[in-house]
This record gives sequence, C-alpha cells and structure tokens, in this order.
Amino acid sequence: MPTLQSLIAFFGVAVLLALSPGPDNLFVLMQSVQRGWRVGIAVVVGLCLGVVVHTTAVALGLAAVFAASSVAFTVLKWCGAAYLAYLAWGAWRAPVSEAKNDAGAHQESASSNQIDSKELFAMVRRGVVMNLTNPKVLIFFLAFLPQFADPAIGPVGPQIFVFGAVFILATFLAFGAIAIFSGTFG
Repeated sequence: MPTLQSLIAFFGVAVLLALSPGPDNLFVLMQSVQRGWRVGIAVVVGLCLGVVVHTTAVALGLAAVFAASSVAFTVLKWCGAAYLAYLAWGAWRAPVSEAKNDAGAHQESASSNQIDSKELFAMVRRGVVMNLTNPKVLIFFLAFLPQFADPAIGPVGPQIFVFGAVFILATFLAFGAIAIFSGTFG
C-alpha cells in the first residue's frame, strides 16, 4: 500500500491534470452547458471508466507497448484526433432545433427529469472513448503513474490500482464540479 504522503502528492498532480485544459474537460463543459448537469455527469462517469482501462493497462504492463512503439502511440493519437473531428462534425451538423435559443427554455429542459437513459448511456460511452483516445491521459499514465509506485513496499501492480483509484477520485471531483457548475449556471 502506498504511503499517505505519496497518495496526497499523487492526488494533487491528478487534480492539476484534470483541471488543465484539454478535450475531456472541454467536452464536459460543453455538454453540461448545452444539455444540463446530468448529461455532464454521465460524460464524467464515462471518462472515469476510461481511467479504469488505462490503470489496468499500466498495472498489467500493456502500456509499455505504447512507450516502446512510436508507431502504436502515433496510431492512438490519430484515432483520438479522428474521434474529436467526428464529434466536431456531429456538433456542426446537429439540427438547430436541438439547441435551445431561449435561456428559460434551456434551464427548464436542463433541470427537468426528461433525460432518457439511452441518452445518458450514449454520453457515458462517448466519455469512455474520449478518455481512451486522449493522449494527455495516456502520457500521464505511462510517464508519471509508475514513478509513484515503490517496489520496496510491495508489488507494483496493486499500488498502480490504488493510484488509479485516487486518479479516478480526482477526475470525478474536478470534472464533476465543472459539470455541475456549468450545467447549473450555464
């Protein structure tokens, strides 16, 4: 088990990473403003589920493939860029009737319980894909996460999972705050 001091230090770094501008927190902000805080929280849940995949990859050593292969990492970056372009294209092509022009109508629809579970699940899925294709998160997990693990205090794999859980907590708190504030205050 990692020491409390290293957990606190890692938590601070994770919060700074979550708050630094990037596609994930901008997407949470955009969806929360446009569609309400519940949709924003659904995206946050998806992003956190993506962190579970990153954590598992690092703990099992699979992420070493991306560290060793510039081709694999470049392919991942291009997949992430293609997905962001797909999201931008979808936003640009979205019918005008989906966006509320009247602020009162937006607040009413955002605060109502009219959001169906299919829409929320779709946003969770989009959050997972965004997180898995975000090079910033991958670089963080490849470069920094293993540095916090200490082989002298026990097996590295379980320590990586503990740090992954701390990262998920930091991500959920930072992105959740963005979703709630931007969804509530628009």
